[in-house]
Amino acid sequence: MLLQQIAASVAEHEERAPLWAEPWVFGVSMFAIFVVLMFVTLSYTNLGNRHTPVDEHSDPHRQHPNKHDHGQGH
Repeated sequence: MLLQQIAASVAEHEERAPLWAEPWVFGVSMFAIFVVLMFVTLSYTNLGNRHTPVDEHSDPHRQHPNKHDHGQGH
C-alpha cells in the first residue's frame, strides 16, 4: 500500500517553485558567507596575546576547586 502511494506521488509531476537565481548562486553565496565568518573567527585567535599573562593564585574558597591540583598551587 505504501509503495503504491509513493509510486502515485512520483507519477504526478508537480512544478517546482521558481527560484530567484540560478542554483549555483546559492552555493557561491553560502560559500562567501562562510569564508567571511571564518575570517571573523580567525581575527579573534590572537586576543589572548594582548595582555601579559597573570599567574593564577590558589584560592581555597572558589566554588569549583581544581581537584587535579595536587597541592602545587600556581
